[in-house]
Amino acid sequence: MAERKFEVEEVESAPEVPKAPPVGSAAVESRKPDFLEGFIREKPAATPAGEPGGDLYEAVIDALRSIYDPEIPVNIYDLGLIYNVELDDDHALVTMTLTTPHCPVAETMPGEVELRVGSVPGIGSAEVNLVWDPPWDPAKMSDEAKLEMGML
Repeated sequence: MAERKFEVEEVESAPEVPKAPPVGSAAVESRKPDFLEGFIREKPAATPAGEPGGDLYEAVIDALRSIYDPEIPVNIYDLGLIYNVELDDDHALVTMTLTTPHCPVAETMPGEVELRVGSVPGIGSAEVNLVWDPPWDPAKMSDEAKLEMGML
């Protein structure tokens, strides 16, 4: 291993660093917060109802959070079984999976999801797309679900 060497240079004095003017001085009072002016004045753009953060989208997510896996005391959304929610006008398309292909609720869960999502005010029709790729694994669970399961 190579030996490290340090060199020290001694100086008599260093150039003085200019300081900010004191609060309340004319120089500070004349400065305008122009860098935030447009940001503060503009209101945030409204989120479309069918986009994440919109009212209709959040109502669909709330409906999904009301469905619980019968074997695990966690809702299917926080469990990570819902891969995607797409809203197009009044039609909802939910892409989801199950914990295993041999899950005892494989026949009934997609139907329940379709009924619950279809019952959300503003949703005229719902469709569930059950996929097995990518397969579900515990890493897809939310932190709340992991905490409920004692995994955190």
